[in-house]
Amino acid sequence: MLLENETYLAELDRVNFAKNDWNKIDNHSFLIIGATGMIGSYMVDVLMRRNEKSNANIHVFAMGRSIARLENRFSIYLDSNFFHLLEADVTQKIMLDAKVDYIFHGASNTHPRAYTTDPIGTIMTNLMGTQQVLDFAVNNQSKRVAFLSTVEIYGENRGDVKKFSEDYCGYIDCNTLRAGYPEGKRASESLCQAYMAKHNLNIVIPRICRTFGPTMLLNDSKASSQFILNAVNNEDIVLKSEGNQYFSYAYVGDVVYALLYLLAIGENGEAYNIAVEEFNLHLRDLASELAALNQKTVIFDLPDEEELKGFSTASQAILASEKIEAIDWKPIFGLKEALENTVELIRNERV
Repeated sequence: MLLENETYLAELDRVNFAKNDWNKIDNHSFLIIGATGMIGSYMVDVLMRRNEKSNANIHVFAMGRSIARLENRFSIYLDSNFFHLLEADVTQKIMLDAKVDYIFHGASNTHPRAYTTDPIGTIMTNLMGTQQVLDFAVNNQSKRVAFLSTVEIYGENRGDVKKFSEDYCGYIDCNTLRAGYPEGKRASESLCQAYMAKHNLNIVIPRICRTFGPTMLLNDSKASSQFILNAVNNEDIVLKSEGNQYFSYAYVGDVVYALLYLLAIGENGEAYNIAVEEFNLHLRDLASELAALNQKTVIFDLPDEEELKGFSTASQAILASEKIEAIDWKPIFGLKEALENTVELIRNERV
């Protein structure tokens, strides 16, 4: 079981003992929406581990659409007085009576096949879901909301910049099926600004690059996730293009650390890119790194028609990280360690 693995527990401890204003975290309550997802589940583990190691008195409300998945993923916490399950659809009114200090809205379809098989859900989870989250925050008088946005709001890099800074706005062809995800995120960011203006909500907007880690969903159809599953299964890495795409990636441990850091230190209303320079990779190089873990090779295979519809047309998406670095955030995981831990933990604990 992942939560009994010493390597994984050591990761959680590194996040919890990294630099942060932990006084703003401890003795508070958290509603984590999308709790069984890759980022949400890792965050739940970090906070519950903090309770165990530091007596932090953090109440965690884990929200998801399936009580069975919630109970299965978090079975180890079910007897804890600090852990609470909430089965709910984020597009509906959130029925929770408890006082919640901080809200992380991370519910979303986040991989290409879901964009094409559930295109309406992809859009509405962001639009309607974000409205429900913000309405709940207003009524609950929450201290802060973190809306988890994405590198994809920047659209395509047309060669005018090397990196996307937070004030950049690239090209998105909105009249396509694939546009539902980035446009939904863009509109949701605007909705956050509207609620800040009208209801005086305190909101921070992390923009997250392509993320991987041991808590990733095993049905994730992103290229990086498929490469990882190839490595987990000791297979050659299957690359469905020439691999010239140049993207920012991040390890889920660094992403969760950045989210908690921004929760405590980020400025109200600001967006912050979460990215790490070492993790800026061409797709073929990521494939090669993972193939090398098992002395395998990279092979090429064309995607099927349905899968192709969900692929991003972006060929370069590098996030500038100066803004979050300016408030003294630094990553705590290196690339080689992150890839090795991801493959080994999934292989040994989940497959």
